[in-house]
Amino acid sequence: MTTIAQSTVPLAVNSRDAAPEEVVRFENVGLRYGLGPEVLQDVTFSLPAGSFHFLVGPSGAGKSSLLKLMYLALAPTRGLITLFGRDIATTPRRALPALRRRIGVVFQEFRLLSHLSTFDNVALPLRVAGNREEEVRRHVTELLGWVGLRDHMHARPPTLSGGQQQRIAIARAVIARPRLLLADEPTGNIDDRLAMRLMHLFVELNKLGTTVVVATHNESMVERMGFPVLRLDADPDELGVRVTRRPSMATPEDEAARIADAFEVPAGSRPKRA
Repeated sequence: MTTIAQSTVPLAVNSRDAAPEEVVRFENVGLRYGLGPEVLQDVTFSLPAGSFHFLVGPSGAGKSSLLKLMYLALAPTRGLITLFGRDIATTPRRALPALRRRIGVVFQEFRLLSHLSTFDNVALPLRVAGNREEEVRRHVTELLGWVGLRDHMHARPPTLSGGQQQRIAIARAVIARPRLLLADEPTGNIDDRLAMRLMHLFVELNKLGTTVVVATHNESMVERMGFPVLRLDADPDELGVRVTRRPSMATPEDEAARIADAFEVPAGSRPKRA
């Protein structure tokens, strides 16, 4: 069985919650594709509300598969997955879309709608949620300015670079302030300075109460930011993976300040609460 020790990191808990709750819990989860061997084996961990974790591991260890289980794109072969206090196995299918709307996802392959403009791609979650158009325009315009795409808001994704498309995907994932944000290699196609600026956006969202999981190969960024780590280590003697947690003793405020100082992010520059 694979277990993860609980971290002692102070949590940035949403003020709406009286006490930290578990947003995600995996108990002895296994996953296989078809008749092949298990790509995830006996995975057990929990993510408290308001926590921030990096998910790291070698290529092929199962990071993307683990994220897909968390955003309900896959069902486990065995084991128990609980999201927002609900057992996914016993949750009616009609209730799953509402759960998914509480999750923001930055996909590795972006998954943008090519026939929509940058603005309309980012606005989509707010419009689906029924926000008034004037609010949609205000929040989307502000966020596109933050990620450096204000001048490209009317462009369609096929006309933009890979790095610009990645920033659209990030903006779309965070615009509705989800309770859980899952990002699969969100900084893979952009330079280090912009990568850290976007990570600062994730930190600010986390301080507003969002639970954040970022899958990455960028070990230097992980070390620099100092958040706890979920590590998938492929064991050559086993078919599955082992998950371990490295605790961090820094507070979210310390980490945000260190990122801002190191990368010259203006002190007053942060996304406003929607």
